[in-house]
Amino acid sequence: MTPRQPLALASAGRRPGASPAAVPLRLAARAPAAAAVPAPPDRPDPETWSRYEAVAERLDARFAGLWRLRHFRFRMPEALQHGVPPRQRRDHELPAAWLDWGPPDAPVLACVGGVANVAMRFAFLAADLRTRWRVVCMDWVGRGHSGWLADESEYHFETYVEQLRQWLDALGASARRPVALLGSSLGGSVAMRLAAREPQRIARLVLNDIGPALPRERRQRRAEVLARLHVFRSPAEITRRIGAAQKHDGPATDDIRLFLAHHQTRWSPENGGRVYRHDLRALQAYRRAAEEDVDQWTDWGALPMPVLLMHGMESDALTPETLVRMQALRPLSIAHVPQTGHTPLLADRHQTATIGDWLADPAPTPLEWSVPLAPPRRRW
Repeated sequence: MTPRQPLALASAGRRPGASPAAVPLRLAARAPAAAAVPAPPDRPDPETWSRYEAVAERLDARFAGLWRLRHFRFRMPEALQHGVPPRQRRDHELPAAWLDWGPPDAPVLACVGGVANVAMRFAFLAADLRTRWRVVCMDWVGRGHSGWLADESEYHFETYVEQLRQWLDALGASARRPVALLGSSLGGSVAMRLAAREPQRIARLVLNDIGPALPRERRQRRAEVLARLHVFRSPAEITRRIGAAQKHDGPATDDIRLFLAHHQTRWSPENGGRVYRHDLRALQAYRRAAEEDVDQWTDWGALPMPVLLMHGMESDALTPETLVRMQALRPLSIAHVPQTGHTPLLADRHQTATIGDWLADPAPTPLEWSVPLAPPRRRW
């Protein structure tokens, strides 16, 4: 018996090069099961994967009909292709994916995640805020449902800044229609850089456990873990590895972690298991970048908009020294999240409410407070 194909999302009726307009999603059809035969010991157990997929489908149903998959054409400029031989440099385009939640005429909250995150990482935040906000969440190039860049050297910090800039263009962000911007980890660093350069387009900035400085040792440890091909040949392996990787993200139920892990991985027929949903070259490029210090104090000092910092109180990425210096340079609001490191999942209802209330405040006063953990969400 061949392994049952895992849950896959496909755009209905979408052709290569088609318009980037929104299209509804459907479950991709699975190939008919072959005649039942015992699975060889070196092949994945189809019944185990079938149960995993059934649970994943049930969790996905929690958000059925609440979001749509969209794309815009990201143009990779020749000027940012520093590592490509000069004769091979040329502008090229690829689809960049994003999820759209909430009313199209509501104020926009744009969310970007960490180096290995996918847009579905923000599903709980988006679902909680979608009645008041149009919450849009982007996959970085080389991650999730976005396309892959032509050369490994093209995956660098300024590429992500340019991708965010072009996405805000696609969203219509301007001085007349500024958006709120939320960034987790790497996404927060990119958001900080763009907000410093184009502050007129960003009304509010939410940084999820990231500041203008990041300890190089911490960054290097994380990069070494990410920059390898991991093949999960059983659901138990996913639970062990991704569960360990998420242990600093704060308390969360097993079904939330399974939901996030499912969207962060995909089935790989070539490897006979699930693999992370990203271009491995992007993470290898990040490992090289991790050799350098993160220093964005100039960006931090240039931000004119209100800033909310979600701080994991056990974070090893946002140090007490960085927090003190951030407060000394400019006013900001800090929400401390207990029992949480880098980075809060933003699946806790108190955390999502904190962000929603701060965004809705017409003139937020810079304050510092703790956000108690909410009771667990009802299990699905």
